[in-house]
Amino acid sequence: MLKRIELLFLFIVVNQFFLINTLTPWDGQNTSQLTQVKLLSLKSVFDSFPVVEKRFFKDLAINTANNPQYSWMLSIKRIVGPNNEDYDITKFNLVWAMDDQRRVYQFLFQKVGETREASQGVLVALAPPELAKLLMKYENSAIVRILSLLNDSNKIRFLMILGSKGKSIAEESQLFQFNKKDAEKLKYVDTLKNMPNIQGQWFPSVTYRCPICNNEVSMVQNYAVVGVSNLVCPQCGHKKMTKF
Repeated sequence: MLKRIELLFLFIVVNQFFLINTLTPWDGQNTSQLTQVKLLSLKSVFDSFPVVEKRFFKDLAINTANNPQYSWMLSIKRIVGPNNEDYDITKFNLVWAMDDQRRVYQFLFQKVGETREASQGVLVALAPPELAKLLMKYENSAIVRILSLLNDSNKIRFLMILGSKGKSIAEESQLFQFNKKDAEKLKYVDTLKNMPNIQGQWFPSVTYRCPICNNEVSMVQNYAVVGVSNLVCPQCGHKKMTKF
């Protein structure tokens, strides 16, 4: 049975990861530095993502308020799924913890609902991937045991809850591309504005000159025939009918 689980585990871990780009506010000297966290998708372990009840998140909030080793930080800048798809970072939280045995836990939760109050969450991914072996063997009982451990302040050395910070890198990149195109359009318009033109317009105007005295002639609209105008020279009176 154990051998079968290990073989299955090796099969499912290939390319089934979420990649999370996060700032490092816990690093006093490199608070603006980005680091990448890799978590195994639980869709590769279960038929559907496990749903965690709101009691767990309420207890986390209580521990964060009352215990110094628990903290809340805004740092997530991008989440990319197993199929290279970008996710809305505002919908996710990353729980990053270490217990008194120096074992590290990383869990990615997707929020259920729009309110800020503690609600249900979907357990989407985890790290290290070896935890998946435990979940495959003991299933829900293993999840309950681990989540209970995370809320036991006597057994946790540190626990960080990471939320989204500002716009995602993907959104910022799209805005940059959009603004760059707008800037190019504005540059083109400014070029048109600065083109030399006697009339001071963007595009050159067409003027008519008298073939007799070379003075500029004026146009008098002939309303009787649509599309026909009379060109009259104000200097010598020369008249010419033209179509337009």
